Amino acid sequence: MKINFQTRLLSSLTKVFGEESLPDTEFKNGSALLGEVYSFQLAYYSDRMIKDIGVSIDSPLKDIVQIRAVELAPCNVASNLFDDNFLKKSAGMYPDILNDFEKTQVVPCQWRSLWITVNIPSSYKAEIYKIKISLNFELPEGPVTKSEEFALEIINAALPEQILKHTEWFHSDCIATRYNAEVWSEKYWTLVEKFVKNASEHGINMILTPLFTPPLDTKVDGERLTVQLVDIEKKADKYSFEFSRLTRWIDMLFRNNIKYIEFSHLFTQWGAGHAPKIIARENGVEKKIFGWETDAAGDDYKNFLAQFLPALRRFIRENKLESICVFHISDEPGVQHMESYRKALEAAAPHLEGMTIMDALSSIDFYDSGLVKNPVPSNNHIEPFRERKIKDLWTYYCCSQAIKVPNRFFAMPSERNRILGMLLYDYEIGGFLHWGYNFWYSQYSIKEINPYEITDAGKAFPSGDAFLVYPGENGPVDSIRHEVMREGLQDLRALKLLESMIGREKTSKLLKEDVNGRFAMDNYPRGKEWLLNKRERINQAIKKTLA
Repeated sequence: MKINFQTRLLSSLTKVFGEESLPDTEFKNGSALLGEVYSFQLAYYSDRMIKDIGVSIDSPLKDIVQIRAVELAPCNVASNLFDDNFLKKSAGMYPDILNDFEKTQVVPCQWRSLWITVNIPSSYKAEIYKIKISLNFELPEGPVTKSEEFALEIINAALPEQILKHTEWFHSDCIATRYNAEVWSEKYWTLVEKFVKNASEHGINMILTPLFTPPLDTKVDGERLTVQLVDIEKKADKYSFEFSRLTRWIDMLFRNNIKYIEFSHLFTQWGAGHAPKIIARENGVEKKIFGWETDAAGDDYKNFLAQFLPALRRFIRENKLESICVFHISDEPGVQHMESYRKALEAAAPHLEGMTIMDALSSIDFYDSGLVKNPVPSNNHIEPFRERKIKDLWTYYCCSQAIKVPNRFFAMPSERNRILGMLLYDYEIGGFLHWGYNFWYSQYSIKEINPYEITDAGKAFPSGDAFLVYPGENGPVDSIRHEVMREGLQDLRALKLLESMIGREKTSKLLKEDVNGRFAMDNYPRGKEWLLNKRERINQAIKKTLA
């Protein structure tokens, strides 16, 4: 019986499910700039089981090509809200995990794909390179080879350094829990650095730094594993502080090209009503001195902040970190929390004069009242903030941003993830924040979860919201969403490069010339073809300007 074995080259924006049909057309060529990471896919299908299928590359770019297998991950919660721009609304197995590929077994009657990544150095010669990818396997009737060829044009212009500040909240306690690594052990430090390096390579240039155990997504009266960087000694109502672990942390960030330090929140989430969990030595014994039982506006915690923050400021000044540090008061306060937020701010702000304080929130009242000078609104609530012409305005999305605006859920098309980069350019956004680089706990951090089996924090959030990376045997395993987000950031950098050549007005005109209506967070062209073609137009405009 003759085997039905098919292959098809696809862009990075196609999600290849396990169905027998694959409607997407071929994608066989593209272009990239120097210093860019370019990805495409080779999809394959067989009507028979193949035990060992191998892959080989024939290309002058062979040494900079990485091949990974796209694996399926379970999705129980596609979203909590839906519009008409989802791939599916049902539970099922969704393509997301990118595993290293050597040889694999082909499941019959299902399309699967390989993720091909070309990491282009700045030194490469600009020309069109052919990348021939061959799948090889043995059948009883003899060996079979099936090949496809992709043409990648490298343009003689380098992507500029990323200006956008980008943080995906980094949960080192999840790393310690998952790998059974004692906090502050060498095993812990080694693993944390691997994940920081991965984050940096994907355009994350700011890392959440746990002065104290971050009071994020924690059940009231519950606790997360202690990851407090600052050593504290308490004698009566006097405190002394030691910053050697914080120094080691910051050195590790700089070693991995992290540009900015984001200090963890000084008060609890959703209202700033309490202090974070803080551990100190008192009479030679380590104990919790603050937590859920602590009134954020009480004299005890205000006295602590009045001693801690000046000591931290001295550390920042001595290490010349003033321009790269960000502070938070409380995450996602609502208008009902304005009074408690005000009290918390009044306790901390006098000691942080001249420093950047910012918080994620959605109500413009916090800005209009003067409480928050650097707001981070969600992308579906950004327009009133944009109207205020706030300099270097940030934005974020999370589990609730599912109607019209960009996001990264499993069930959304990848172009809805990538389009963010072009929108950030158009809005002149200064920074992007997300809460979940590697949150591998259930909601409220009640228990550890296996992210290969549970992708929704225990049916709490849409699959894809809580983390971008999976815990591999020795470090991070990427996702499709992580790679596509990097592509969006590269689109932003390419637009910045073109702007430096022809000006913002002409660049903006090129970006929006075929957009129907306004180009906005809730109104942008649908479909992968528009986005891929637009990036190609940007690249060719850069090339033309160089000529």
